[in-house]
Amino acid sequence: MSGEFIRIVLLCALAALLVAAAITDIRSRIISNRLNLAIALLAPLYWLASGIPAWPDMALQVGLGIGMFGVFAALFALGLMGGGDVKLLAAIALWFPWQALGLLLLLMAVIGGAVTLVTVIHHRMSKRLGQPEVPYGVAISLAAMWLVGERLIYHFA
Repeated sequence: MSGEFIRIVLLCALAALLVAAAITDIRSRIISNRLNLAIALLAPLYWLASGIPAWPDMALQVGLGIGMFGVFAALFALGLMGGGDVKLLAAIALWFPWQALGLLLLLMAVIGGAVTLVTVIHHRMSKRLGQPEVPYGVAISLAAMWLVGERLIYHFA
């Protein structure tokens, strides 16, 4: 099998895991550690299939994952984000170059606004008590799937 075929298979696996993350977040407001770990552990296989060098590129990817975790862990500490969301973002950061992470964050913010609006409207229409819990993993997953889609589409273009 060629590295390109393996790369495409791994991107499809990432997309499937992102769908699973979104669905579980909608259903239970939890993104499992196993799901996040699977996403993180597949990233080095993707690096190898993509032919990126260990130094500095693979090291940079690890740094991006750690950096993303640090930034969003601070938001978690402030009560602004769930722990599963933080781990999902860190795992996703292992897959994409730093330039794409800016687009990921922008898309995540826009989609997250829409998800929040829908969640609040649903919460009020169903007359539930308390604050609505926003399944932000949906926004994270959809934004990451956009990046996956770009890589798959440009591969065949």
